[in-house]
Amino acid sequence: MNLFNFVRIIFLLLAIISFTFIVPILVAIFYKEFAIIKSFAIPGIICIAIAIILFFIRKKEKLILTPKDSFIIVACSWLFASILGAIPFLISKTIPNITDAFFESVSGFTTTGATILSDVESLPISINLWRCQMHWLGGMGIVALTVALLPLLGVGGFQLIKAETTGPEKGKVTPKITTTAKILWFIYVGFTVLQTVLLRLAGMSWIESLAHAFSTLGTGGFSTRNSSIASFNSNTIEWICTIFMFLAGINFSLYFYLFTKKMEDIRKNSELKAYFLIVLLAIIIIAFFISPEYSSLADVIRVAAFQVTSILSTTGLASVNYMLWPAGALLIIFILMFIGGSSGSTAGGVKVIRWVVLAKQMSNEVKRLLHPHGVFNIRLNGRAGRKDVVFSVAGFMFLYFLLVIITAIVVSFEDIDVISSFTASLAMIGNIGPGFGAVGPVENFGFFSDFIKWWLSFVMIAGRLEFYTIIVFFMPSFWKK
Repeated sequence: MNLFNFVRIIFLLLAIISFTFIVPILVAIFYKEFAIIKSFAIPGIICIAIAIILFFIRKKEKLILTPKDSFIIVACSWLFASILGAIPFLISKTIPNITDAFFESVSGFTTTGATILSDVESLPISINLWRCQMHWLGGMGIVALTVALLPLLGVGGFQLIKAETTGPEKGKVTPKITTTAKILWFIYVGFTVLQTVLLRLAGMSWIESLAHAFSTLGTGGFSTRNSSIASFNSNTIEWICTIFMFLAGINFSLYFYLFTKKMEDIRKNSELKAYFLIVLLAIIIIAFFISPEYSSLADVIRVAAFQVTSILSTTGLASVNYMLWPAGALLIIFILMFIGGSSGSTAGGVKVIRWVVLAKQMSNEVKRLLHPHGVFNIRLNGRAGRKDVVFSVAGFMFLYFLLVIITAIVVSFEDIDVISSFTASLAMIGNIGPGFGAVGPVENFGFFSDFIKWWLSFVMIAGRLEFYTIIVFFMPSFWKK
C-alpha cells in the first residue's frame, strides 16, 4: 500500500468521525454555547474537506490491503482518531493541556472511562456529550464504522475488522463483512435509542439520557455528573443502566442470531453461559457481604448488580463508592477486573471466552493424567474447538499480564501504593476505568505526571486492540519486505 492510499483511508475515517461532530454542535447551539461551536467546526470542516479531495483523486483505483497494511491502518486510525477527539478540548480550552486532552480522548475512544477531570459538571454541555460520544464511537469500533459506511474498503475489509475486533476467534455473521458491520451497528444504534428513551422516562434530561446511553452501550463510564449515576438518586435509572451494561457485555453477534431466530446458536454458546454464571455468582457473593449495610434485600441486589455489571462489562459507572465495602466484596470486584465482558461485545478485559478455553483445557489436562492414551478436545458452542485457539489464548494471556506488570512498575514511579499502581495498570489495559485506592471510583487520574499519562494512553490503545495489532510494530520481521 502506497502512502497516498494510507492517507486517503485515514482521512476518510477522520471525516466520518467529523460528521458526528454535528451532534455536539447542535447541542451547543441549543444551549447557546456558541463559543464552543468552532471547537468542533474547525477540525471537522478541515478533515471533511481533505477527505473529499482525496476521495475523488484516483477514485476508481482498487484498494488491496495485505494483513500488514491492515495492522498499520487500524493502529494509526485509533491514534489519529484520538488526536482528532482531543482537538475540541484544546480549542475550547476546557482541557488546555495537550497531554491531558489526548489522555481524555484516548480514554474516551478506547471506552476506558478514566478521566483527568475533577469537576465534569463545570464543562459545557456539548463538551460533556462529546466525551460520552467518543465511548459510543469506540465501543463498536471506529474501523468497523468505516467498513460499514464505505464500500470502498470492502476489499480487505475483513482484515481491518480482524485487526480491531476483540476475542480469540474472528468471524462474520453474514458472508459480506460490510453487511456484518452494518447489521452490528444497526443493533447498536437500536439499543442506544431504546436506552435513551427509557432514561428520559426515568427522569433524566434528553441530553443526559443520550450521554449515559453512549457511555453505557459503549461500556465507557464517562458521566455528565461528578458522582456518576449515584448523583441521580434513582433506583429506576440504576436498573436501566445495569440491564444495558449487562447487554453491552454480550457478543453482539448473538443479537443478530436472536433477530434471525437462530436460537440453537444462542443456546449452545459457551461464552454466554459462562457470562451469565459469573454475573449471577458475583451478585450473590457481593450481596452476602454488603447486606448488613442496607435495610432491604431489594437495595442489596440493586447495588450489587449495578457494580458487578459495571466492572465485568468494564463500563466503570458508579452508584456507590465500593472502596467502603467489606474486604470480601472488594475481592470479588478485584477478580471481575481480570475477567471482562464477552468477545465481540463493546466490553474490554481479558474476555470470558478466554477463561472458558483455559478452564476446558485444564479439565483436559486432568483427564489426560487419568487416561494417558486418551484424546481430548475442548468443546466450544457444542462443537470441537481448534487446538490453535488454546495456543492463541495462552499467548494473549502472557502478553496481557506481562503488560500489566510492566505498567504497574511504570505507574509506581509516581510513588503511590502497590494496590493503586496494580489496579491502575489493570484498569487501563482492561479499559475498565476505576481501580482501587488513589484511582478508585471517586478519584481521577489527573495527578499523574505527563510521562505516566502518555504511557497509560499507549496501553489503553494496546488493550483496546488486544496487543497483537500494536505489538507487531515492535517486531523486526514486520518491517522486512
